[in-house]
Amino acid sequence: MAEAATKLPVKTEDKKVMENAGAVQAWRPFESLRHEVDRLFESFGRDLWRSPFGRSLFDIEPFGRRELKLASAPAVDIVEKDNAYEVTAELPGMDEKNIEVKLDNGGLTIRGEKQEEKEEKRKGYHLHERSFGSFERFFAVPEGVDADKIEASFRKGLLTVTLPKKPEAQKPAKKIDVKAA
Repeated sequence: MAEAATKLPVKTEDKKVMENAGAVQAWRPFESLRHEVDRLFESFGRDLWRSPFGRSLFDIEPFGRRELKLASAPAVDIVEKDNAYEVTAELPGMDEKNIEVKLDNGGLTIRGEKQEEKEEKRKGYHLHERSFGSFERFFAVPEGVDADKIEASFRKGLLTVTLPKKPEAQKPAKKIDVKAA
């Protein structure tokens, strides 16, 4: 039986909020040091793995903004189509209410938090496990994206964010003939 995809809201933030966030970021010297070291190591292979977003396909913002972390960032695929870019993130075991998609500061942020509790009582033992974690991925949005028409949907653990291109960005490439001099 086909299951309908759930549409998620895409939020935009005010620049004043982001400026205040930058001030808070300045008070975390180890986080900015980690970001710079990560950026240094990631820059070694950057030209080999360019995405249409102008960043490495493996470029991840530091997780340090939250105290609790998942073991790794979710797997993400980025595809450029004729009329849109499509970002697909694998988020198994998560609910759409725990996922946030935001467009701000020229970038797309996908953030999520997972809380899981498991309790098992059997003869001879009692097991009670809790796991908590969060992730955040940031992607620079390329020029020519129609920010007002961005949509996000979540179905069976797969988040799909569609970033439609503006009509002028959808024009096909023009081939220029090379003539002998």
